[in-house]
Order: sequence, then C-alpha cells, then structure tokens
Amino acid sequence: MKVDKVHAGIFLHPDLNALLEAFKKKFKIIQTGGGLVQNDEGDYLMIFRRNKWDLPKGKIDKGETLEECALREINEETGLINLSINKHLINTYHTYDENGKHILKENWWYLVKATGEQNPAPQVEEDITELKWAKKGDLWEYMQQSMPSINDVLTSAGLL
Repeated sequence: MKVDKVHAGIFLHPDLNALLEAFKKKFKIIQTGGGLVQNDEGDYLMIFRRNKWDLPKGKIDKGETLEECALREINEETGLINLSINKHLINTYHTYDENGKHILKENWWYLVKATGEQNPAPQVEEDITELKWAKKGDLWEYMQQSMPSINDVLTSAGLL
C-alpha cells in the first residue's frame, strides 16, 4: 500500500536513545523556549494564536540559553515583565516540512512566574489575537481548542 502522508507511527526498538538519535538525524532540529506563566493570583496565561489556545514560545537566538529564550519570547509575545523561571517542565516535539526540508521542533517548556502588576498585550505580528489569565479549574476548557503538546505541558505541571 502506498501512503502519501504519514500522520503518526509507532516505532519499536530495544534502545530508545539509539532510536531517538537515529530519528533526529533525518531532520533539521529547531529548538524553542516557552513557558507556562503563572501570576501572583495563581492564574495561568493562555494565548490565542491561529485559532488555537497556546502558550508563548519561540526560536532560540544565537548565544542565548533556552531559559533566556523562554523569558524573551514570553515578554515579546505578551508584554509581561518581572518574569522568573521556577523550573523546567517538559520537552515536546513536533515535525513539519518547510521548503522540502524535514523539521523537528524541540520545545523546551518552563514554569514561569510573573510578579507584580502586569499589563499584557498580544503580539499581533505573531498572529496572537487574545491573552487570558485562566484559573486552574478552567484550563481543561482551553485544551478543547489547543494542540496536544499544550495538554502535555499542563499535565507535566500537574494541572490536568
């Protein structure tokens, strides 16, 4: 059977690390940093981008650490200030094609605290149209219109 597109697959191998390294060699790897941002009230920031609820993230710049990248991207995409990283949560991965090249995006997610008075504003240049602070109990509703990896981030933080 010929398959034009493969949406998902299952790989079996006795050495997971060897399998992952072999898999990564087939892709150009792009690293990003992003954050699950919590404010002083204990609410979590959700951004609305391209008809999905998401979390702020972006590509790492040369000479930047992943933590610095996450804080910069959160600031750029939301206008939030007084940010600090609490801890690393999880890495998520997704693949796509860009100009005939296979891309593996490795997203490094952090739990980030935003302290003090904030005046968030969406970065419309990045197609962000809305920002909302969500109560922990309301996060599941946002996941109904989100990517599965965002669910993984919230689960890793113990929120779902």
